[in-house]
Amino acid sequence: MEPNNRTTYTVTEFLITGLDDVQHPKLVGAAILFVLFLILIGSITNICVIAFNKPLHTPMYFFICSLATVDIVYTSGISVTMLNVLLGEERRVPYAPCMIQCFLFNLGSAMEPFAIALMAYDRLIAISYPLRYQTILTNTNVCLLIIATWAVGCIFASLLTGLVNNLPFCGSNKLQYSFCEYAALVRAACVNPTYYFNAISAVGTAVLWVNLALIIFSYMKIVYVVIQMSSSKDRKKTFNTCVSHMIVVACFFIPKVLLILVTRVGLVLTLSHRNGLIIGSTLGPSLVNPLVYCLKTKEIRGRLKNIFKRSEINPNM
Repeated sequence: MEPNNRTTYTVTEFLITGLDDVQHPKLVGAAILFVLFLILIGSITNICVIAFNKPLHTPMYFFICSLATVDIVYTSGISVTMLNVLLGEERRVPYAPCMIQCFLFNLGSAMEPFAIALMAYDRLIAISYPLRYQTILTNTNVCLLIIATWAVGCIFASLLTGLVNNLPFCGSNKLQYSFCEYAALVRAACVNPTYYFNAISAVGTAVLWVNLALIIFSYMKIVYVVIQMSSSKDRKKTFNTCVSHMIVVACFFIPKVLLILVTRVGLVLTLSHRNGLIIGSTLGPSLVNPLVYCLKTKEIRGRLKNIFKRSEINPNM
């Protein structure tokens, strides 16, 4: 944890070097910009459709709004720097914006599993206790759950960002990763990184595995309830209400779990491969989430169809 008696310097900006080996930076930058555009359009569309349609003011759709907000924060936070490097050819990032980006990435990393776990809880109550659903998941209780998870996420992000904010730097301001993330800042500092990596590993792994365990438990209970149903039609209908969420769970947790397993078995990833995995596992699920809920959720799909039909009838509006 100590700077090893080396001379430390005040760092005013960082230099992003993790994207230096990209062979076609403009093309990659354009692809990231396009993906970010789709994520923002899809997430904002979901939020607006739900916000302006009172029949959709129910627990499940509030949780979808929370997830969409997480996706916007998560992806916007990391994409700005990458786009600046790849398209703007500007590798320098001032100190304060770098710390803000680190906070947003940590916040998104914590909030994504929390938001997905809340949606699993919603499905658990809706299927296992349908008669008590309205009394258990009142709008007040839903808002409290969402606020509580955001509070925990902010605490988590603040603690980790606070750790790297106080790190001493011995002259080198180069970040070997693709944006200002916790690991990049720790590796750039003149400290023994073991303590800092153990800290984020313990907290991050706990957040990931606890939420995954809650989701697995929820679906075990749901499967048990569905098996007890006498009608195959009811079983199919009930299962269909979970399809969208199961796709979201798979898209987020599978890459994260695989990345953890790869590092645990001792497989050494090149810097380029690691950066690619981090970018893909962040932008990928956030791209899938709004598309899944726009296309697979009947109520949102129906509202969008009505909006487009009104636009066709009144083209001048």
